[in-house]
Amino acid sequence: MIGSPAGGWVRIRGVRLSSIPLLHLWAHHDFRYLSVGVFFHTLSMVGEQVVLGWYILELTDSALMVGVALGLRNLPLLLVGIPAGVVADRGDRVRLLQLSGVAMAVTAATLGVLVAFRFAGVWPALVLTFVTGCARALHQTARQSYAHDIAGADGLVHALALVALTSRVGGLFGSLLIGFLIARHGSAVAYLAVAAGYLASAVAMLPAQSNGRPSAADAGSVGADVFDFLTMIRRDRVLLHLMSLTAVAEVLGFSHQALLPSLARDVLRVGPVGLGVMTAARQVGGLAGIALTSGLGAARAYGPLFLTVLIAFGASIAALGLAGSFAVVLLILVGTNALGAVTDVLAQTLIQLAVPSGLRGRAGGAWVVAIGMAPLGQFQIGALASLFGVSAALGVNGLTLMTVGVAATLLVPRLRKL
Repeated sequence: MIGSPAGGWVRIRGVRLSSIPLLHLWAHHDFRYLSVGVFFHTLSMVGEQVVLGWYILELTDSALMVGVALGLRNLPLLLVGIPAGVVADRGDRVRLLQLSGVAMAVTAATLGVLVAFRFAGVWPALVLTFVTGCARALHQTARQSYAHDIAGADGLVHALALVALTSRVGGLFGSLLIGFLIARHGSAVAYLAVAAGYLASAVAMLPAQSNGRPSAADAGSVGADVFDFLTMIRRDRVLLHLMSLTAVAEVLGFSHQALLPSLARDVLRVGPVGLGVMTAARQVGGLAGIALTSGLGAARAYGPLFLTVLIAFGASIAALGLAGSFAVVLLILVGTNALGAVTDVLAQTLIQLAVPSGLRGRAGGAWVVAIGMAPLGQFQIGALASLFGVSAALGVNGLTLMTVGVAATLLVPRLRKL
């Protein structure tokens, strides 16, 4: 359910985001606050990725170290995703979004100051980036469950699509802005801009009110809740399969972003501004993917669509490895990330719908754990690129992702019935 402008409740059943759901979602004041917060959060999150990749590449001249840095950035998602989900189920999700935004702002500002005064080498940057990732894990679990609070199960895919849309717009601005700031003023100023965006995301949530209520079942310890949910994942094969495919998409698909700094500097020779444009192309592709997702009806045959898009996502990664010019790379990045965005929204939706309402935060945590497998992909693709080159690394990952998608389609019939 979602709030109507008059303060009542409207249930969405099988209608298109391009009409009634979009209007009702945007009319809900808490969803507007969430969207603004998501915009600034993603502006900084994507901008942080750009400046981190470029800064580490400048310090080390190593594609492998860029992969390590981006991997450590996402490692907290794997380590603390489920506990963060338990916290999101127990606590005030709005307050958690505010606190996590402030924490990310503090760590990014600290790193900016250290870079400005030449105190930051590789390891200080990696440690502070890891701390930021811990706060981001809490932010993402709270954000997903809060969107579920506002929209309800019937409107969930539309809510997540609209959140993703706002996120992609923020990422588009962030990639261009941070690429420009690196080129004109250096990494220190870029990090301070990232900190300002994170702080703005926290401020945007100040007027929002929490719609959720902690589950009555959450009277035990956090550790016990984590163990119980892990047991549920082990027993629920559908949830386990969804988490596994989401993790595979992260490891083999989304990891291509780790090679963008090397692709920009060493292959295409377009510098930090070109890297910003390439990252912006990813966001444009994401917007296109969200536009496709927005036309989906409520809870209708998401499973087959998820599997089909996953296979196409792998094919686009392989095609990226064959691109020979900057213009072609940009076009393929748009297509690749359109498919990636659809994969992402459908994975979140299917995982949320697979659990009871009292476990929304933990479902968000399960998704965060799945995408927390990204470091493995970033380490792996960085190592492949160092040994065999960027094109070979992209080709191997793309073809492997296609193979996994086809195997899941043929061997796991329950996924085709979702």
